[in-house]
Amino acid sequence: MTILDISPLGGHASGVRITGITRDNIADPAVREQLHAEFEKAGLIVFADVEPSGIMHVAISEVFGALKDHPSPAVPRVADAPPGVIDMICKPHGSGSIEVGGRELASFLPWHFDHAYNNELNRAGVLRAIDIPPSGGQTGFVDGIALYNALSPALRARIEGRNVLYRMNVIMDNLRFGRPADYRVVAESPHAQAVMDAAKDTPRAIHPAVWTRAVTKNGGGEKVLHVSPWMAEGIEGAEDDEGNALLDAVCREIFAHAKKLSYFHEWSTTDMLIWDNWRVLHAVSGHDPQYPRRMQRTTIKGDYGLGYFENNGTGSKVLEMAF
Repeated sequence: MTILDISPLGGHASGVRITGITRDNIADPAVREQLHAEFEKAGLIVFADVEPSGIMHVAISEVFGALKDHPSPAVPRVADAPPGVIDMICKPHGSGSIEVGGRELASFLPWHFDHAYNNELNRAGVLRAIDIPPSGGQTGFVDGIALYNALSPALRARIEGRNVLYRMNVIMDNLRFGRPADYRVVAESPHAQAVMDAAKDTPRAIHPAVWTRAVTKNGGGEKVLHVSPWMAEGIEGAEDDEGNALLDAVCREIFAHAKKLSYFHEWSTTDMLIWDNWRVLHAVSGHDPQYPRRMQRTTIKGDYGLGYFENNGTGSKVLEMAF
């Protein structure tokens, strides 16, 4: 019988760290069932000391569901890998940069959940690091259950039952809600405008600001604050000063509470991790633009069934682009 070493990530993070996963034991039905149970409970799993290979990346990913291929042929794929494994390469001084707290950073991303601009939300993402900068470049995660519980009661009462509008928007200077005072765009990504042009005629997506997880044998029933400051455009039916002020207040609390409740992963090339995209927000800390950073990612198919397009709109493959 395979015995896995499972330990909490520590602090306020809800996730767990698991060691002992190998190419052989990951095929064991009992191991796979245990991993599913841990994922449902924790929302974030760090697999430490695993074989640093594309084969292992795919093997871990497929425990949690079928891989979802990226619809855009322009997104780099990993050679000799199944469809669905993408390459995310940040070259030195080549991918745009943001200034936060007086520091210029490449590959910085604010708190968000994937595919907010689509009606369907993929189940999860699985990441591994190929090229790591000497400092920075961490990937951060914060549990929406913890964020809901940390939200002030008055604000919680005002945001429950509201829906948030999202649009594909990769212009970093367009971050509207919860925008930190020390956030400044130094240079936009050279690829950003092409993405904006491709998505300009697509409908906005709508997702609940708060949703309740289904109760299963592994737990559930908790309320989740699931608001993505990145790409949010407003509150459905309240795109006015009052509605914008409410969404801004919620996003500011997300940024504030995330400082205490988040987990930022310091990458090793022998790490892989999975997060629950229906529950967990993630971000990238950024790093010195003089250094490269290369990550590879798979996306797990799925949908929580609560999103829809504005005015009964129809989606587009452009809206499945993952960032």
